[in-house]
Amino acid sequence: MLASSVARRSLGNNTLRTLSTWSAVPAGPPDPILGVSEAFKADKDSRKINLGVGAYRDGTGKPYVLTSVKKAEDLIATNHPDKEYLPITGLPEFTKNAAKLAYGADSVPLNQGAIAVTQSISGTGALRIGGAFLARHYPHSKVIYLPTPSWGNHTPIFRDSGLEVRNYRYFDKGTVGLDFEGLKADLKAAPEQSIVLLHACAHNPTGIDPTPEQWKEISDIVQEKKLFPFFDMAYQGFASGSTSRDAFAVRHFVSQGHQVALAQSFAKNMGLYGERVGAFSLTTADPAEKARVDSQLKIVIRPMYSNPPMHGALIANGILSDPALYSEWEAEVKGMADRIISMRERLYNMLSKDLKTPGEWGHIKSQIGIFTGLTQPQTKALAEKAHVYMTADGRISMAGLNAGNIEYFAESVDAAVKGNL
Repeated sequence: MLASSVARRSLGNNTLRTLSTWSAVPAGPPDPILGVSEAFKADKDSRKINLGVGAYRDGTGKPYVLTSVKKAEDLIATNHPDKEYLPITGLPEFTKNAAKLAYGADSVPLNQGAIAVTQSISGTGALRIGGAFLARHYPHSKVIYLPTPSWGNHTPIFRDSGLEVRNYRYFDKGTVGLDFEGLKADLKAAPEQSIVLLHACAHNPTGIDPTPEQWKEISDIVQEKKLFPFFDMAYQGFASGSTSRDAFAVRHFVSQGHQVALAQSFAKNMGLYGERVGAFSLTTADPAEKARVDSQLKIVIRPMYSNPPMHGALIANGILSDPALYSEWEAEVKGMADRIISMRERLYNMLSKDLKTPGEWGHIKSQIGIFTGLTQPQTKALAEKAHVYMTADGRISMAGLNAGNIEYFAESVDAAVKGNL
């Protein structure tokens, strides 16, 4: 009897040992963008093209390290910086210069010492800090409106921050352009003092931006409805080739008296993808209010990651603070933007004129990015049969196209649209 009881107990313990604590955890879906890269890497075909991840590539399809970045790194090396912790809000010189780049040297709140700014872990970290700060301290609403569509990570970032996510119209599939009337109607219908996320330039994923005149109308509606504008500026300079032109919306809103939140990234415009360099800022009423906001930003950041990394901030600040490096960087940014513009022009000519691909392709030239308008079955066929990888919604990164692959890409798109793949 005793032996039987021991055996049953032993069997039960063995059964329990075979059940993992995490056995009930379901498999999550792959990231829609990073999953594309994984499929691309697994493909052995020499013709394969990755147009999923929005990282700049040079004319040969290789990652590009800016010359100004290399020079800034050389200067850092000669100065032998230590490896001490940065303050919670990051490298002070960098955050000062990041704010100047975004708001402009003549910005009133900047010159009044009324911009609270912190270094962040790139643009994603800036958005997360902003979401958490607004969820905790914005007194009027816990609702944020995002454009439809928006960057796929916006929704989880703000939901995880404690905000309720709603949407406003943005993309018109019929015209492959901005649904400006729908946008205005939805902002006017939003509850007063809601938060609204605005892409400052190079809207992700559509690449369609409001004109300066349209931005002025949006500013008026935001002011009329007392909405709180939160700008995501991940592409300053990378969109048009001009850092000032790409900052128009932010600077106009501030000039009109709006208090704004702003997320900045230096991944695209300085090619500092892996360095994770960004900044989050808020305009405030005066230096005393700024000091209070600064103190609360530190309280938000401290339990997240304590303080940000140093090396990328030193690189960015080295460029922003040195007139010669700054001029060289601006020229390189324009060069990157111009290369993408040239690819856009060439692709348009191939599809609309050379191949006579069915459909309207004018948006390829008018957009800052590119939203191809391809259907999900077509994007799937391109990946499986032509080894061309993009997100399921048809968005591609123009930076992935170059003289060596654009003809093959155009022919593959043509075949997909005509059902010949």
